[in-house]
Amino acid sequence: MSAQPIRFPGFDALSAARTWDRATVEAIRSRVGAPDDEGPDFFDDHRRATAQALLDRLLDQDDGHRVPVLPLIERRLAADATDGWRYRDMPQDPPAWLRTLDALDDDARGVNRRDFADCPSADQTAILRKVHESDDWHGLPGAHAWNLWMRYALAALYSHPQAWNAMGFPGPAYPRGYKNLGIDAREGIEVADARPGLDPAETGDGAAP
Repeated sequence: MSAQPIRFPGFDALSAARTWDRATVEAIRSRVGAPDDEGPDFFDDHRRATAQALLDRLLDQDDGHRVPVLPLIERRLAADATDGWRYRDMPQDPPAWLRTLDALDDDARGVNRRDFADCPSADQTAILRKVHESDDWHGLPGAHAWNLWMRYALAALYSHPQAWNAMGFPGPAYPRGYKNLGIDAREGIEVADARPGLDPAETGDGAAP
């Protein structure tokens, strides 16, 4: 999320871990562990670079403000942990990811003779706009390919404590519950919004197209 202002200075969602049960702590801490310790890889190095560039554009992220969603997506795909449904005209999710990443590279080479990850961000965005608007993109509905990417990207993003920090969200309230109910009433682990009323457009959040 590019150039986001810090809205909740000093806030750390993981500081609430002391109020969670063991299963919740283990589940959430596993999302911030070292990628090399998180199980088998799904992408090879080339496709991983393409996937990272794709996710950076979809989530409008840069290196300095990047929530590390790619390891979470790889873990899901390696375990075939899908959403339990797919469009009839799309392959199963794991092969669909491989096929669509290869198709992005094909498009990028056709535009400027380099892989998608090596293209300037503006060219990447232009390629993704065409995917989103295409009824037949390399034999797939472009909107359905877009839906596949966004479902995985957003599920990974909003499950990660680093994204919670940006929103001021302290994570699960189980088993502690809530005690301070009401408008602008905060729990002890929450902090005030330093930019109340901030227009979302000012944060730099957003996705292509």
